[in-house]
Amino acid sequence: MTHNDALRSVASLLHASDATLIEILHLGGGDADLSAMASYLTRDDEEGSVPCPHEVMAHFLNGLVIYKRGQEEGRPPAAIETVVTNNVILKKVRVAFALKDADVAAIFAKAGLHVSKSERAGFFRHCEDRHYRECGDPVLRTFLTGLTR
Repeated sequence: MTHNDALRSVASLLHASDATLIEILHLGGGDADLSAMASYLTRDDEEGSVPCPHEVMAHFLNGLVIYKRGQEEGRPPAAIETVVTNNVILKKVRVAFALKDADVAAIFAKAGLHVSKSERAGFFRHCEDRHYRECGDPVLRTFLTGLTR
């Protein structure tokens, strides 16, 4: 799943305007203008579409957590991931919306996908953990679809 797809899904979920998405990006320490954000949100097969870089997506996800949960006093900004994978997107969305494991299971079920508890736990583990599970494009797409329902 491309960063552009994930960005469009989160924008749809939040019913957010381009200006709100830029505000979220700024909260995470990133920078973009309206034309850049519009080009990231443009469908891949349409003219003017530009791939969303890892850095922009990382700042956006950190900003999403702050936008939904607020900034903690005295806490330094979260580190920026150099490569944003589907697992990172899944983790940041879970944190931003304060979802517990039961909530994640319900979201997958609502979207019509059964994901076992151990498989869900594997999505949120560090990539070097032996129980780590890679979150594929269909799984992330299903999760974001279930979240919007």
